[in-house]
Amino acid sequence: MSWTEIVLEVPRDQTEQVSDALIEAGALSVSVEDADEGTDAERPLFGEPGMEPAEHAWEHSRVVALAPASADCAAIVRDACLLCEIAEPLTFSLRTVAEQDWVRLTQSQFEPIHIGRHIWVVPSWHEAPEPDAVVLKLDPGLAFGTGSHPTTRLCMEWLESHAPAGKTMLDYGCGSGILAMLGEKLGLGSVDGVDIDEQAIASAHDNAERNHCEVHFFLPEDFKAARSTTRYDLVMANILSSPLKLMAPMLCGRVAGGGALVLSGVLARQADEVIASYAPFISLSVWAELDGWVALAGRRPD
Repeated sequence: MSWTEIVLEVPRDQTEQVSDALIEAGALSVSVEDADEGTDAERPLFGEPGMEPAEHAWEHSRVVALAPASADCAAIVRDACLLCEIAEPLTFSLRTVAEQDWVRLTQSQFEPIHIGRHIWVVPSWHEAPEPDAVVLKLDPGLAFGTGSHPTTRLCMEWLESHAPAGKTMLDYGCGSGILAMLGEKLGLGSVDGVDIDEQAIASAHDNAERNHCEVHFFLPEDFKAARSTTRYDLVMANILSSPLKLMAPMLCGRVAGGGALVLSGVLARQADEVIASYAPFISLSVWAELDGWVALAGRRPD
């Protein structure tokens, strides 16, 4: 089956309304782009990680609606304008979308990722480039953590260099379970993971089974009930600076005497604030930095 893209340039204050109306009028999907892309007027529309952007549309937005090639595109635009009570129909252009093997195209965008010295994160449709390396079979999905983000990579590199063999680990904010699984594969004796997202916990369970890893994953309330007094030789949390600061007493309370605490999800400019939040409990310092992100590490006194 082939498709057609309907391309409209829409004023900022009408972008959301027109996008919704196009769906109601028969479009299969809608995306919004910066109409000034590639010019001096182009500007980013991003918030800080974990934060909403200040605005939700560009000054000049390009709305792209996908429709079947057989669709009456003029009628879709006309009906959308009627739904929005726009008196003059919006001008539009059409682009043909060539037929492709979308599954193969999507898979081609995700290659095996080499991390540290001997770690590979490998999608299920690839063979491991080094079968004797530490291999994590992991497909991109809803849960955060495939090894591509600098914060995840920093934590994985720390684990490869410092994982205490035979000891215990807590991965708080486990996402896909990638850090917990890596810890288990590197020889940690007992590993737990916690996340607030039920979808993440389900994904982590599936990933652990696929990788033949014995890891226990919990939602926070279940974790409190099952591990109310447990302390760990290693506590790792790859989240964001704001929740990390709030969780300082709780996370430090989970570190056993002489145990390590490793935090990431922290921008380099936020490091001092996070370190200060943990200073009453554990002294942290920047272990490594990558692409503007840092990993902080420290040990609880015996």
